[in-house]
Amino acid sequence: MFNRNRFLTNKEEEAVVEAIRTAEKNTSGEIRVHLEKKTSIAPMDRAVEVFHLLEMNNTKDANGVLIYVAIDDKKFAICGDKGINERVPADFWETTKNLMANHFKNGNFKQGLVDGILKAGEQLQTYFPYQDDDKNELPDTISIG
Repeated sequence: MFNRNRFLTNKEEEAVVEAIRTAEKNTSGEIRVHLEKKTSIAPMDRAVEVFHLLEMNNTKDANGVLIYVAIDDKKFAICGDKGINERVPADFWETTKNLMANHFKNGNFKQGLVDGILKAGEQLQTYFPYQDDDKNELPDTISIG
């Protein structure tokens, strides 16, 4: 285990979790953030592995989104399930990643995560609006590897 407080303070972590809750209020989609010290494989490959480990592929509408960060490697990836990937514009995840990277380059990790989460939430709301029978299928907390 690593010291995640080098990346996010407790207060910043709370802000990221609150961004997840805010983004999910208007959608049936699910957003998770996963932090690890490093990865021995390509960040997207590891994001796909973690996506399945966290059982994000089991959502009712296949509309989960994972933001994966390998902190010491200074690499991250965004992985969406097939339901959302089939609907968003082809460059959506790349533009979201670029938005986040601009914050990360300046050491503003919390704001990068918050902006990425909220942008993903907007797309999820567009294609998967909240329904009366929706339930929160996955935890909103940040997972640690």
